[in-house]
Amino acid sequence: MRATNRLSARGAAALGPGKYADGAGLWLVKEETARGKWVLRVTVHGRRREMGLGPFPAVPLAEARRKAEDARATVRDGLDPIKEREKARREAARNLHVLNDIAADCFESRKAELKGDGKAGRWFSPLALHVLPKLGKTPIADIDQTDIRDCLKPIWHTKASTADKALGRLALCLKHAAALGLQVDLQATDKARALLGKSRHKAQNIPALPWQDVPGFYASLSDGTVTHLALRLLILTGVRSAPLRFLHLDQIDGEVWTVPAEAMKGRRDATEAFRVPLVPEALAVIEAAKAHARDGFLFPSVRKGVISDATMARLMERREMDARPHGFRSSLRDWLAEATDAPHDVAETILGHVVGGAVERAYRRTDFLEQRRALLARWANHVTGQSGAVIRLASDA
Repeated sequence: MRATNRLSARGAAALGPGKYADGAGLWLVKEETARGKWVLRVTVHGRRREMGLGPFPAVPLAEARRKAEDARATVRDGLDPIKEREKARREAARNLHVLNDIAADCFESRKAELKGDGKAGRWFSPLALHVLPKLGKTPIADIDQTDIRDCLKPIWHTKASTADKALGRLALCLKHAAALGLQVDLQATDKARALLGKSRHKAQNIPALPWQDVPGFYASLSDGTVTHLALRLLILTGVRSAPLRFLHLDQIDGEVWTVPAEAMKGRRDATEAFRVPLVPEALAVIEAAKAHARDGFLFPSVRKGVISDATMARLMERREMDARPHGFRSSLRDWLAEATDAPHDVAETILGHVVGGAVERAYRRTDFLEQRRALLARWANHVTGQSGAVIRLASDA
């Protein structure tokens, strides 16, 4: 009887349940006449191993013999064919996890933490614009500090803020990949930062009008147009331009304007809306703006939608002013610091800033509404050219 190649393709198909040797350790194990599996018995480092070579008849006899010979060759090289096959499979699986896919999955898992579920694209855009075009098709396990350095080097000094955000998002993608069980270098972004060095770019604050000059500017906003009224309310309330531009009548209840949580920068909890006290001067501006309202929005644009931030900024540009609309928040904060004794937490809350840690906020339920109302009333007096006397507030117990 032949020592090898004992089986024939036709004969193997006709065999009933049982174990049949083809020779040199290759066996056909049939569970029934129609189906079975190929098994190779080898000895590795003195230890007997059984290696599956696939199902029968999906894997025909000739293919099973080729697989068996490859495995025997691996044994002759002093390696374990089963471990080598698993290693090859892991390598193949690794190559499927390119950065494009990991970044998309990471973004999906973080949407609940982002304002508006990240629909504005601000979280993902640093990756999409500056990282994925160069590294998106690279297996994430292969990405190292030099790849990251070469990717971000062109913008490291010219677009420092964007580059830093891209580096941070990439670090989160690496952590996400590690959580999925992939072998990645979690220190790659820190190493890349060391290679890139300190950025030469100097951050510049948005220019603001000194609080002493705000009354003169406020008085010049007198023609009752949408732009003038929007800027007046922006100054009076200290809010950011986005919630102001999208101010809808149904957000106003008496002397309180409730800004939806999704419209507040940094406020991701869906229940965390922000109440803005409306002093008489602010209510008068809102009443005047109702004449321009469209679809309930107080500050509509000429054609469709609402007024843009650029529209307000252009008015200031035409007047050759360095200051910008967002800068009035700084004007208000400086006034609070220099002309009042407002407690820090109250002053910061006026600007909609989250104050204190999670535990502190859990116990402190107040939003200082009435204290803020008193301060904003004094601010309104200042910007309308009335009393600028110092106001002192006792700290909230």
